[in-house]
Amino acid sequence: MRALVLSITAGQGHNATGKAICSYLESIGCETEMLDTFNYVSRVLGETVSRGYLITASKAKLAYKGAYRLAEKRKKSRSDASPTRATGNIMSKKLLKYINNYDPDVIICTHIFAGIILDVLKEKRETDAKCIGILTDFAFHPYWEEGLNLDYVVTPNELLLAQARKKGFTDKQVLPLGIPIHPKFSGGISKSEARARLGLDLNTPTVLLMSGSMGYGHIEETVNALDSVTHDFQIITVCGNNSTAKAKIDSMKTSKRLINFGFVDNVDLLMDASDCIITKPGGLTSSEALAKGLPMIIVNPIPGQEDRNTEFFVNNGVAMSVTSTSPLDEVIYQLFADPRRLELMKESISLIAKPNSTKDICEFAKKICE
Repeated sequence: MRALVLSITAGQGHNATGKAICSYLESIGCETEMLDTFNYVSRVLGETVSRGYLITASKAKLAYKGAYRLAEKRKKSRSDASPTRATGNIMSKKLLKYINNYDPDVIICTHIFAGIILDVLKEKRETDAKCIGILTDFAFHPYWEEGLNLDYVVTPNELLLAQARKKGFTDKQVLPLGIPIHPKFSGGISKSEARARLGLDLNTPTVLLMSGSMGYGHIEETVNALDSVTHDFQIITVCGNNSTAKAKIDSMKTSKRLINFGFVDNVDLLMDASDCIITKPGGLTSSEALAKGLPMIIVNPIPGQEDRNTEFFVNNGVAMSVTSTSPLDEVIYQLFADPRRLELMKESISLIAKPNSTKDICEFAKKICE
């Protein structure tokens, strides 16, 4: 089987999802290629979208929130004269050359903008490849209603079926297999073994504070808030590429035991050692945490898709949310006030987690091609 994975760089989640799929398909003997769709069609467009997303998500959140809300309220555009279809038509011509040259059996897209281009090709019957779209958040983004010609759409959970129907997908198109994650998050080791490897106390509850690869947020303020809580626990912090934040935390004196990291590639081990995770609710990190059975405390969601993720997690009992009127120290105090709360959240996680998502998606793709 030959697979083509279409991604778009708007944050790193879409690319990480694509890489997870490629890695697993190759491990079962399939040939794969991954393409940054916008970069291929126009390098200027690709760089503009990538940089624009990072800027708006970190420094222009209100503007991003407003644009996202407007996009959610838009009416479906199926006319070829609409901006989305017209743009998709233009881009599809160049992408079709790549597709015809590579001749894939299945095309998997991890971003709806790539999905719209693929939808145009399917509508015109210009490709016979099976086409699968993948949601990388726990809600249908705006514009997914323009991907109805795709053969299948993968959702994070069965609970999104109502949303899928509203978008116009049939039940047969919907595959509730989960967001693809690296297989190392599907298994794990005991908390005591993980803590021993990290040099932590084996019997003390552990809080993992993640700030993403770019180290967004006021991490040192978060550590101070955690340190003020009366409950006994130890802290793991991950600052990503934010060297300034790492240096500040390294110089802090805390009453609680703390180990501080910059960029790491063993997040799975850190999760194994922890009792809960404080994080932004990105689709990929959240899926990894759920696969590890780790309750979440949500901070600083990007307005838009991460707001929708937060709603899904809180409504389903797998997370608590930090807000201006519900600060972190109070949320952590409530979480650890009664051991039953963590156990109830873990039970809720078991109802929605998809630890084998990548395997299930790739095996399904192989099956339909055979």
